[in-house]
Amino acid sequence: MRCKYSLGLAFAFVAVLLLAVRVGRANDRTSPPIASRSFEFTYLVHVPALPAGSGTLRVWIPLPQTAAHQRISDVHITSPVPYRIHEDAKNGNRFAYFQVDAARAGRAPFDIRVAFDARRDEYKVALPQGDPASPTSFPPDVARYLLPDRLVPINGMIGDLSNEQTAGISDPLQKARKLYEYVIAHMHYDHDGTGWGHGDAIFACTAHHGNCTDFHSLFIGMARAAGIPARFDIGFAISPNTQEAKLSGYHCWAEFYIQGTGWVPIDAAQAWQNPSKHNYFFGALDENRVRFSRGRDLTLSPAQAAGPVNYIVYPYAELNGKPFSGLTQEFSFRDLGEQAAARTD
Repeated sequence: MRCKYSLGLAFAFVAVLLLAVRVGRANDRTSPPIASRSFEFTYLVHVPALPAGSGTLRVWIPLPQTAAHQRISDVHITSPVPYRIHEDAKNGNRFAYFQVDAARAGRAPFDIRVAFDARRDEYKVALPQGDPASPTSFPPDVARYLLPDRLVPINGMIGDLSNEQTAGISDPLQKARKLYEYVIAHMHYDHDGTGWGHGDAIFACTAHHGNCTDFHSLFIGMARAAGIPARFDIGFAISPNTQEAKLSGYHCWAEFYIQGTGWVPIDAAQAWQNPSKHNYFFGALDENRVRFSRGRDLTLSPAQAAGPVNYIVYPYAELNGKPFSGLTQEFSFRDLGEQAAARTD
């Protein structure tokens, strides 16, 4: 009897295992696909000829790198002057670095061309339910995103506004959502006048308009003031309904950190521009973008002579140890035939 009883249990166990496998396969078949997009990106920098006696020209070009939700391959850099690849230890940003001696810099203009293939996946986070308590501490690599930046303070006007908007809320996720809603409701996306585009949270708070840097600087400042780590990412938005085009400029977004969940992305600027995706861009980023760098008040690699760089997505240059604004740039992309491809990793 004992033998038959054990054999029956064994058969029952096998049956349960088979059922679990079938359910797992069914779930695999019905799990939503991850949208992705593959494209070739070209980053062209025009370096002018400099007047005689100008001295050494130093140029840093940010380079994208493979990371979560982004795969970079086939990077080609074409230049008549030599370069080296550097990476900064603090933010992990990479640069192609050029040091052009005075004789070469004054001889004739030249171009630097960076081309690469990118695959960008949709980045979507499952947001937690419930009302978790605010953490008392974060890991050091997260806690540093509670500190202010030069143009993103966390006290004064920004701190007061954050306290006002999050009063009575204990759940960090609900606080972040309230701040996201505030930015979209009180900001207007435009390029009017001056002062916009620097990522100045005080400007955004008082002028109530600007571009993506201003939207996300205001959110990041208020989030940090509320005890929520938040960080700044910048790159380019890729036109969703076009297979090949030149790009007029950069695009940026933000992430905030929730204990137990990790980093959560937002794009308040695109949510403002696309009201139908208002809810989507709290906790998700679409595949139509590529990230080049992270952080504010940057020290490049090798270190620049002037002060910290506000953020970097366009080339940065120094002439005789001072910032040089004479470079111009062009950006373009071409789809590689896998737009909106699906995978089930």
